[in-house]
Amino acid sequence: MTPYEAQTFTLPALDGISQKQIDVHLALYQGYVKHVNLLREQILDLTKADGQKYQFAIESVRRRMGFEFNGMRMHEFYFPQWEGGPSAEPRGSAMDKTVSEKYGSWDGFIEHFKRVGMSRGSGWCTFVWDTKGRKPHVVWTVDHELGTLADVEVLLAMDMWEHAYMVDYVPAEKSKHIDAFLKNLNWKTVEERFTQTSRL
Repeated sequence: MTPYEAQTFTLPALDGISQKQIDVHLALYQGYVKHVNLLREQILDLTKADGQKYQFAIESVRRRMGFEFNGMRMHEFYFPQWEGGPSAEPRGSAMDKTVSEKYGSWDGFIEHFKRVGMSRGSGWCTFVWDTKGRKPHVVWTVDHELGTLADVEVLLAMDMWEHAYMVDYVPAEKSKHIDAFLKNLNWKTVEERFTQTSRL
């Protein structure tokens, strides 16, 4: 069984996000990868040992897989958004036109994204594209896996777990973390995701 491997990311110095924060966050991401592989092995081992006897244990491990796998994969959307350094917002682009149709303007989209990001609790704020409905959505996901929409493509992922910002900010300063996240964003990466997925 081929294991998953942690990806490496080439991140520049980030304004408002310390290197210590990034190092802590990357180590946590690597832990998700490790746990995905561990759970896959446990499912296989328990099934080989006695799938019927260990049925409830196997089912419990499978449920945990959604948390660990999405924790791994969401971070693989998250970190690449900073690679290459910040770039200008894609105003006037096809993505701008699409979000403006739903949120009134680009600024309306950003305001809505920030508002969703301020939701109470730990989770993710994502901007996604519904390939069948041909519509964008901003979604709040509890933890990594609760509240996700089926069959959508992630265009922009913002980690709002405390581990993403508590080296630099206390929970009452979540809005500062959101501002720092967006300020360092390479919008070209997000726009490329939109261009690719909107063609599907």
